[in-house]
Amino acid sequence: MNLNRVFTLAALLLTVTTVAVSAENESLASIFTNATPGRPHVLPRRTSVMVLAFRGLGRGDLSCYGQTNFQTPNLDRLAGEGMRFSDYRAAGDDLATAQSVLMAGDPAGLAAGLPTLAQRLRQAGYATGLIGEWALGSQTWTQGLDDFAGYFNDQETADYYPAFLWRTAPLSLHDRTNGMAPKIIRERLYANEGGKHEYYMPDAYLDLAASFVRIHLPDKANHYQPFFLLVSLPMPHSITPGKDVYPVPTDAPYSSEAWPQAAKNRAALIMHLDTAVGRLFASLQRLPLTNNLAVFITGATAPEKFAATNLDFLTLPGEVRGGSSPERFRAPMIVRWPKHVPADSVNPTPWSAADFAATALDIAYAKPEHLAGTSLLPVLLGKTNWLAVPHQ
Repeated sequence: MNLNRVFTLAALLLTVTTVAVSAENESLASIFTNATPGRPHVLPRRTSVMVLAFRGLGRGDLSCYGQTNFQTPNLDRLAGEGMRFSDYRAAGDDLATAQSVLMAGDPAGLAAGLPTLAQRLRQAGYATGLIGEWALGSQTWTQGLDDFAGYFNDQETADYYPAFLWRTAPLSLHDRTNGMAPKIIRERLYANEGGKHEYYMPDAYLDLAASFVRIHLPDKANHYQPFFLLVSLPMPHSITPGKDVYPVPTDAPYSSEAWPQAAKNRAALIMHLDTAVGRLFASLQRLPLTNNLAVFITGATAPEKFAATNLDFLTLPGEVRGGSSPERFRAPMIVRWPKHVPADSVNPTPWSAADFAATALDIAYAKPEHLAGTSLLPVLLGKTNWLAVPHQ
């Protein structure tokens, strides 16, 4: 195993977060250190792909789309450095449907016998990983995701100060050579044990993303192997169905606003996410990724409809949340790929999560065969004014 890939989680997070994680947590030493022998060495400068998918995020949650009650400066800056789409559609109201469509490249979702996007990219020589919530079964590696850290259902992700997380256990080189499958193990988070609230998961997911990138950096030590990382954040979606519940350490800086408490909490939660995104990209800028990282920032599911009508002021004029209209699936989509995607651009091309797999495979120089979706790569590169058939 490449010793450069072996780090403790605590040491990794020290470079990207100010959250104090207990030094006792030595059992996390091997997170994201899965050796993957047998993969082909790939050519330098193939583009890595990272997706930040926020569950329930709407255009009205981002100031770059017009929100004026609160600001999202880090996400706004990324939008200014890339392309902001005005007609992107999420795949569904629930996470299982959304992830199925994203991984299948088909509006119908995953079909038996066909490989997932992660499997296709792994076959093309990519390292693959998932951080956050996985809604398609516990064996993530059977879907092509080698590295995993997160949770498997809404009950687990509802705890914003969990005392554990699930992760893929690394295997020895001997085990992998003999074809043994990885295991999912329960990893203790000492910082939150005993009811302590020291490690806030909305921050942690993005800190873990930075750790994954550091370990899978496409450099000489890793044979320039590109990576695919899906960061599936279970927020800002409410943790309680039918209610507006958004746990936060504090509702600052919105404490003095004349808003319902749920609105203050949701705005503070989005601020935490925005700050963590800023911290992630500050760490990435210190790495030699050059222009070989394409980042997609979007809403994983249809924008959340608020349970209380007095929170509707957080919705943009003309934005639809809930109901039966197809417009309820319109979600934010920001694509940042320096030197490839035109900066500070807004694009009206309609597309959806079903088109993402074909787009990612096109970026990876892999053939998007047996996919119903359409690659948006020409649109991203600004080489065409092609407009897809509007979604019905």
